[in-house]
Amino acid sequence: MLKGQAWLHYFKDMHHDWRHAEDEGKDVADLKEECERIANLDLDDVDAPSLATEMGRRLAQAPVKSDFHFEEPSDLAGIQALRPSNRPVVLKPTSKEALRDRMQGAWLGRIAGCLLGKPIEGYHSPRLTTLLKGTDNYPLSRYISSDISEELKNEINLWKDAAWINQIDGKAPVDDDTNYTVLGLKIIERYGKDFTPDDVGEAWLSWVPAFSTCTAERVAYKNLCNGLLPPNSATYQNPFREWIGAQIRADFFGYVNPGNPALAADMAWRDASISHVKNGIYGEMFVAAMLAAAAVSDDMIEVIEAGLGEIPQNCRLTEKIKLVLRWFEEGVSAEDVVKNIHAMYDERTGHDWCHTISNAMVVVFGLLYGEKDFSKSICIAVQACFDTDCNGATVGSIVGMMIGAKKIPAQWTEPFNNLLLTTIEGYNLVEITKLADRTLELID
Repeated sequence: MLKGQAWLHYFKDMHHDWRHAEDEGKDVADLKEECERIANLDLDDVDAPSLATEMGRRLAQAPVKSDFHFEEPSDLAGIQALRPSNRPVVLKPTSKEALRDRMQGAWLGRIAGCLLGKPIEGYHSPRLTTLLKGTDNYPLSRYISSDISEELKNEINLWKDAAWINQIDGKAPVDDDTNYTVLGLKIIERYGKDFTPDDVGEAWLSWVPAFSTCTAERVAYKNLCNGLLPPNSATYQNPFREWIGAQIRADFFGYVNPGNPALAADMAWRDASISHVKNGIYGEMFVAAMLAAAAVSDDMIEVIEAGLGEIPQNCRLTEKIKLVLRWFEEGVSAEDVVKNIHAMYDERTGHDWCHTISNAMVVVFGLLYGEKDFSKSICIAVQACFDTDCNGATVGSIVGMMIGAKKIPAQWTEPFNNLLLTTIEGYNLVEITKLADRTLELID
């Protein structure tokens, strides 16, 4: 069983490493076939690890194409130097008491959005559409139950144990999308707001079970155990370095910096840089900054612009987020926006399905076209597919922060009774309102 854990074997993901190199503008077309061959080697092949190591070196050293025009540093100073000049640094202040309902809304919204998308994570669009139409839940408007006909179960190959709403037993189930939000709280309580990337790495090894991590986080975890400190923990044999993992870790750094997107993004960089590079880092900074703005703003465009203000203005993520904004301003329909995203990114490939940029586009789509209606926002984000629980959680967090807990319909919060399960040491079963209260205590 342990031997079959693919994320422990770098060579099994050489095809993802090749895609990353191609995305980064490198001239690697002639290496594609060999990367795919290495990825298809058997786990018992004794030469596979050394072949992968050599190929990883070749990919890393490949020249960048002359027509690649993006500027994408991974160091904080380099990122900050390339931010837009007209960015909002500090938005209007607010009192802690005024924040209380918003903070509870953010926590509850993240958990509800995650729970909506969790059981169908990995479903591609045709499969999800069949499930929703077969349960009179299309367009998506409520949690999804596994209590369906045997015929439909067989048609869609239903995953039996996947945190369906009828299986959660009155508590929000463990998920990495909520684990990391709680971990952010624990990191700041333990290390303070001046925590470092090394502190984050120590926190992971101290409080997070290894197999609670996925993709880039699992690679970084292994690298940390082997003595590689940040930022090397993010770059060594990491074929997932621009995937969504850092983006889902952003929320708490926005929560504790209401009205200050710059500081939220700074904290997010310290967290992201232990496992990600370039757009993988920008995704976390973007979301953290949006949440800091959402704590004090009622304007969704202002919130999104605050996020864009903290990442390089000439990076791939900015380009694609601005494209979604343009579609919205031009009146492109929600249905066509989803089609456009799917035309750019193939949900059937792991790289596109789990990449920061494709999923950030879905998040911004949900924020814009959801019109600050909590139900509509999380439902359209989840129904768009890609990484459903991640996107539902992020959209739910941002909209929940903007509208507050009192405006989140009870259908989304009653099933988990203010309770959250995590695998974070010391926080195995927690009351969500207490998490919100502890967050408020950390705000200056």
